[in-house]
Amino acid sequence: MPEKQSEIVYGRHPVVDAIKSGWTVDKVVMQQGIRGEFEKEIRHLTKEYEVPLQVVPKERLNKLVGGNHQGVVAFISPIPFQRLEDILPDVFEKGQNPLIVLLDGITDVRNFGAIGRSAEVFGAHALVISSKKSAQVNAEAVKTSAGALTIIPVCREKSMVGAIELLKLSGVKVYVSDLNAKASLSEMDWTIPVALVIGSESEGISSAVAALADNRFIIPQLGQTDSLNASVAAGVILYEATRQRHL
Repeated sequence: MPEKQSEIVYGRHPVVDAIKSGWTVDKVVMQQGIRGEFEKEIRHLTKEYEVPLQVVPKERLNKLVGGNHQGVVAFISPIPFQRLEDILPDVFEKGQNPLIVLLDGITDVRNFGAIGRSAEVFGAHALVISSKKSAQVNAEAVKTSAGALTIIPVCREKSMVGAIELLKLSGVKVYVSDLNAKASLSEMDWTIPVALVIGSESEGISSAVAALADNRFIIPQLGQTDSLNASVAAGVILYEATRQRHL
């Protein structure tokens, strides 16, 4: 078994051992053109352990670790991932109304960390990310969060749509911020079970996720800039949720 000394493990046997040993693997990157039994094993293991797999040119792996990678690199997460289906019953059993933050397409590590910090400070019960198109969960994200990502549960789900469908089946309303919405942030009822979706600054919320929204709202603004940074917007929204719930 490889020693867990850094965020990156490379080489065929060390990567396989890392996955099988139960480490929290953020993602596996495999070289294009790899074929045969090893390719089949990596694809099987990443599917079994629900680890995202990317196939990239050899040059990218060379830049990451030099030339001794044997065609595969694993990124080790500094935090454990949890399951949304386990978090929700626990929150309800405590007599609390869930406040869940879903990150749809947030790929910037610093934004991810900053949103995690705000979510923990304002009492959110969990962060939900997708196994695809999400920021890497690494030491920089944890540092940006001021350690909050080691406190708040982070759930990595196969599909953001699937996570939302689970939330809706559990009686959780889905809120999204929309510059074209008529209702204001403060007009939303944040005292009920709520899932807040934060989209990326470049693309916003995906159409599949937007179609599942129960309510849309706008953050009032007076300036001429189109919108707030994603992490700043999340902080503003989560403050309002906390104000309604506890102040």
